[in-house]
Amino acid sequence: MIAPSKRLRNIHYGWVIAGAGVLVLLSSIGLGRWSYTMILPGMQAGLKLSYARMGMIGTGNFGGYLLAVLLSPFLVRRYQPRITIVVGLLLIGFSMAAMSQCRDYLSILLFFSLSGIGSGLANIPMMALTAPWYRSDQRGKATGLVLCGNGLGIIFAGNLIPHVNRLYGINGWRVDWLILGMISLAVAVTSALLLRNHPLELGLEPLGSAPLAAHDEDRPGSEKGKRGILLRLSLLYLAFGLTSSVYGTFIVTSMIHEYGLSEGTAGFFWSWVGFCSLFSGVGMGALSDRIGRRYGLVVVFTIHTLAYALAGFKLGALGLAASVILFGLSIFGVPAVITASLGDHFSGAKVARALSIATLFFAVGQTVGPVAAASMAGPKGFFTITYLAAALITAAAAIFAFTLPAMHRHAPPASQSAASSH
Repeated sequence: MIAPSKRLRNIHYGWVIAGAGVLVLLSSIGLGRWSYTMILPGMQAGLKLSYARMGMIGTGNFGGYLLAVLLSPFLVRRYQPRITIVVGLLLIGFSMAAMSQCRDYLSILLFFSLSGIGSGLANIPMMALTAPWYRSDQRGKATGLVLCGNGLGIIFAGNLIPHVNRLYGINGWRVDWLILGMISLAVAVTSALLLRNHPLELGLEPLGSAPLAAHDEDRPGSEKGKRGILLRLSLLYLAFGLTSSVYGTFIVTSMIHEYGLSEGTAGFFWSWVGFCSLFSGVGMGALSDRIGRRYGLVVVFTIHTLAYALAGFKLGALGLAASVILFGLSIFGVPAVITASLGDHFSGAKVARALSIATLFFAVGQTVGPVAAASMAGPKGFFTITYLAAALITAAAAIFAFTLPAMHRHAPPASQSAASSH
């Protein structure tokens, strides 16, 4: 029998990095962002929040994430990814714990906005930290593993929160935030202990046998043409941020108030989003490798359109279930395909800059989405009209995707490693 210490020595530390990355994304995105849609109904009742204020709270979180997108490159250069990630997780944990004690709208808005900053500071540097630990033949697999943290967080919140609310009643939402905050603080401590910025810190080589892919500094096409492609991809990312934030923020509220489902049943439906999302980024990215980025984006936006339309037309429990499953299967597909597409047209430092610009468009969209949806829903909170509007936007995005050049190639592994759960 092999001794445990020897078995551990035979495991490359890169897989420890990937495992820690799962926890980071579980906390920063799965719990830090997507838990809000489950806690929202109880918090609305407890604090007597209007739908407009509910939307503003969601927008505050997304606005904080937008700020983190702007700050992350500077902080990573100055302090390295590991420290930036830990600080982001600590900010999420303390903000969630503080929300459990809030008594009014403004304090909730403040702390959930701070939580959004923490989500961005943890999520974006984690994807940057993962890349140098893997050579090209292992990087896609590792990135897919890390991205599973998003879905696992959604599944966890979807099952935990209804149970806690049954036990604690009107104060359940406070206990929810406290538990999630404690989890994030525990993940922060774990990340500080396990994460390392580069394999050289442990005297290791990157995991994998294939050499790092060489990038040509100049890709086919003029600089003006590349700027046009970047603008089109950024606009598609904007459409994704705008529509997915609306669905992700309000669908559980709609299940309860418009479909008449119990909180437990709504949580069960929401947990299916998490389960299906485990396959979305890797699946849609692999599909775009086979059929091309243009058609990959057409497919993923078409699936989004069907998901939003099914929610908007209120076709009963079966239609709602189909909507949830389709949304889960495609939720992380747009970031994966857009990142790969940018990698097809840019390289080196240029691809990092292009990703930053596209992510800003996405962050603006998800910041505007919830408050615009709340305004459309009105005081009674009828969100079905907003889902239909989202379906029109994603249908237009699917058509707009046809304007992208037909460039079929395998995405460079470096671009795969940057595909995140924005």
